[in-house]
Amino acid sequence: MNTFYNGKKQNSSYYIKSNGRNEEIEINRLTLKLKKVIQESAVENKTIVFLCIGSDRYVGDSLGPLVGTMLLDSRVPYQVYGTLEEPIHAFNLKGTIKEIHKQFNKPLIISIDACLGNKDQVGYVVFKEGPLAPGKALEKMLPEVGDYHFQGIVNYIDPLPTSQFLNDTRLYMVMNLAKIISTVVTKIATVENVAEDEINALDNVRQLDDFK
Repeated sequence: MNTFYNGKKQNSSYYIKSNGRNEEIEINRLTLKLKKVIQESAVENKTIVFLCIGSDRYVGDSLGPLVGTMLLDSRVPYQVYGTLEEPIHAFNLKGTIKEIHKQFNKPLIISIDACLGNKDQVGYVVFKEGPLAPGKALEKMLPEVGDYHFQGIVNYIDPLPTSQFLNDTRLYMVMNLAKIISTVVTKIATVENVAEDEINALDNVRQLDDFK
């Protein structure tokens, strides 16, 4: 689990509000963005790897394993690491990263993790270029990982010990965020069938600077 930094824009960043009024349109737009990333990587013969980080022992940290399991169940044509059965967490993350780079010559890693943010940010999925820093919310020293990453903001930062929020987080919220991320990935094969005018009807996938 990491903390969400709402600072200056760094490369392309997009977000989706869980159960938001325009959730479907936002999902379609982000799916198009991710599809473009994957297509460009395919030209360079890169292997697409989804690295889903977290532990199913804590509700608030289970986003990554839930997404990994959903992707495997959907049989996506990508490499998936981190599931409910075989989670990737603080104790095996470094070894998993080494394994990925050993097995694949040119991996493009898309990492996925839960995070904490401000109270009004809870329920958002953020997609951003660049690595994330897993474990930052719990002050764990773990390697940054990912060419791109998804963050699901499952709870908010409070004066109380951060670790308490791992269990105070609602499973309903985590499940909703996991479904959004898995839907974005699984729709890549069919997104070209979505009408462009429908996708562009509302400008609801904003740059991170506009995210309040």
